[in-house]
Amino acid sequence: MSRNQRKRVDIVTIRISKLELVKESSFFYKSGEERRKIISPRNAFDLVENMFKGLDREMVVAAYLNTKQEPLAISKISIGSLNSSIVHPREILKAAILSNAASFILYHNHPSGDYRTPSKEDISITKRIKEAGELIGIQLLDHLIVYEDKFMSMKEHNYLF
Repeated sequence: MSRNQRKRVDIVTIRISKLELVKESSFFYKSGEERRKIISPRNAFDLVENMFKGLDREMVVAAYLNTKQEPLAISKISIGSLNSSIVHPREILKAAILSNAASFILYHNHPSGDYRTPSKEDISITKRIKEAGELIGIQLLDHLIVYEDKFMSMKEHNYLF
C-alpha cells in the first residue's frame, strides 16, 4: 500500500491546565477503496478495533473527523468499570472543538459480550450527546458498541434518529 493511501491518525488527550490537545501517539490506518474516508460502520470499527481488544472494563472513545469524513484524532474519553463508564457530552465535545472536527463517531465496549443490546443508559446518553453536538454544529455520525472483534452500529439499528 502506497503512502498516499495511508493516513496518520493522532491519539490525543486534553490537558486541562492549558485546555489543549496533547498527542500521545499516532498510527497509520488503511481504509480501503474510498481511501481515508470513514463511510460505513465497518470503516469506523476498523479505525479503532485494536484499542478495544482484551479490555476487562468499559472504555469510551471518540473519533473526530474533518468535512471529508477523514479522521483527525481519536480520544479516550473514559475508562470505567466492568459494566459502566462515566461520560458527559462536554468531555466529548471539548476534544471535538479542539480538533476542529466537523463530525465524530462514538464507541464503547461491553466487556460482558452483549454488544448487540444497548442499555437504556447507552440510548439516553447517545441522544444527549447527539443533541449537544447539533447545538454547536458538530454531528454525531454513529455510536458503535464493541466486543472484541465484533460491533453493533446504533445508527444502523435505528437508535440514532
